[in-house]
Amino acid sequence: MFRRTFWFTAGAAAGVWATTKVNRKLKKLTPESLAAQAANKAIEAGHRLKDFALDVRNGMAEREAELGDALGLSAPVDAELPAQRRFSAIENTNTPHTKHAKYLDNTTYSYNRNEDH
Repeated sequence: MFRRTFWFTAGAAAGVWATTKVNRKLKKLTPESLAAQAANKAIEAGHRLKDFALDVRNGMAEREAELGDALGLSAPVDAELPAQRRFSAIENTNTPHTKHAKYLDNTTYSYNRNEDH
């Protein structure tokens, strides 16, 4: 009799354990659970990508500093050297160029192709 009771209890415990396992797996496979898992994985991947980008940016800054030191770009400017020249990107149109001054008169020309002739 004791033997039958033992096996009955062991079978019932195994059934409860298996049912619990199956229910947990089924809950993990519901659409809501799958969506939550995918969202968590996406957030985790985003954090990893952000960390990678920050590492790359720090590495670039370090390498740029190394190259600046190697090329002497970060060295202090010598006081005996003249200041760096700055060139104007826009031409001064108030004064005519002496080279082409003989061709300049006060006539205005229209270069509009759509203008009636």
